[in-house]
Amino acid sequence: MSNNIKAVRGMNDLLPAESNLWVFVEKTMSELFNSYGYKFIRTPIVEKTDTFCRAIGEATDIVEKEMYTWKENNGESLSLRPEGTAGCVRAMIEHNLPREGIQKVFYRGPMFRHERPQKGRYRQFHQIGVEIFGADKSKIDAELMAMTHSLWDRLGLKNVTLNINTLGSADSRSNYKDILSSYLNDNYDKLDEDSHRRLKTNPLRILDSKNTDMQSVINGSPKLIDHLDDESIQHFDEFKSYLNYLNIPYHVDHKLVRGLDYYNRTVFEWTTNDLGSQGAICAGGRYDGLVETMGGTPTPGIGFAIGIERIILLLQQQGVDLSKTSSIYIVSMGNEAQLLSMKMAEDLHKELPEVILYNDISIGNLKNQLKRANKADADYALIIGNDEISNNQVSIKPLKGQGKQTTINPENLVQYFKENL
Repeated sequence: MSNNIKAVRGMNDLLPAESNLWVFVEKTMSELFNSYGYKFIRTPIVEKTDTFCRAIGEATDIVEKEMYTWKENNGESLSLRPEGTAGCVRAMIEHNLPREGIQKVFYRGPMFRHERPQKGRYRQFHQIGVEIFGADKSKIDAELMAMTHSLWDRLGLKNVTLNINTLGSADSRSNYKDILSSYLNDNYDKLDEDSHRRLKTNPLRILDSKNTDMQSVINGSPKLIDHLDDESIQHFDEFKSYLNYLNIPYHVDHKLVRGLDYYNRTVFEWTTNDLGSQGAICAGGRYDGLVETMGGTPTPGIGFAIGIERIILLLQQQGVDLSKTSSIYIVSMGNEAQLLSMKMAEDLHKELPEVILYNDISIGNLKNQLKRANKADADYALIIGNDEISNNQVSIKPLKGQGKQTTINPENLVQYFKENL
């Protein structure tokens, strides 16, 4: 038995050297969602197990195999959240928020699923998600696509494809399940073991199988689009019209069904071929009957979740590094300079909130402090010594070849950095 204490397999540390990119991505997403009128919501990591069973569906892989669940001393079953929508719906019902009108919210945080860890798929993973309650028109579906399309541009991501489909109303989907089940039963011997199980619980999930040996059966299956009610067809056509008008490219994928039982009408995925098998970076859809299923007043809903780990992997894969923030390293020598450096740092923090300020705390010699400034990848060293104090000046040393060292009056520091950073 090893004496080393290690993290649980599939639950990873975020180390300081890697954190800038995470902070940038989460900040970029939050600011974009705020700009579209979405407000932040935070729900507990732990919910009653029944919350997820009722929302996700007991016949799904998540509930059957992947949730971290335990019983309290009083016999109550609790679970770590495997996704974010169920908790948001529970909060909407418990606090009766839809009575105040359309609710546009977003959340972020860790999710937990007990599955085999691999690149882009972990037991603790992080999502940022968006949910809208109270809007049933396709215009909000299109707004979500416009917002995510804008997000990829802001992050600098390339090779991202939008796949869309419609699952129709609950009634048309139920009728289609019967038709699909009949077809699949006729081809039972061509299905794999996992599909045999899903045929009894959730036959639509068979359409999402990645088993190459079954693709001919799947491709020959009846199409859901041919069995939709008129209202669902109109909703989907309007949705596509918005996307066409906004010049957002998309692909209609009739095999796209999503893995959760609560979806209806519009479903979508943003995918990439740059991450191998873990190609979905954002996915979601409509769940117009979910609030009612969980005990609330009938309220239409739609949302999506973005996997932060996969976004980070994709940024790295494509060589996009937007985590760099301008930074200044304050080098000070002597007791008076130490005091002055603290005051100067606070003034700069107030005037340049987006700039990282490193105030050296080693109190070493000039050479060693400049070494640490370079190691911190700072853009400038701000030097305060006895000569500078005597002359009421500070020295500014560019650290990346962007000019020569210069000396200025402290009153001009803010203006200097605003012009040069």
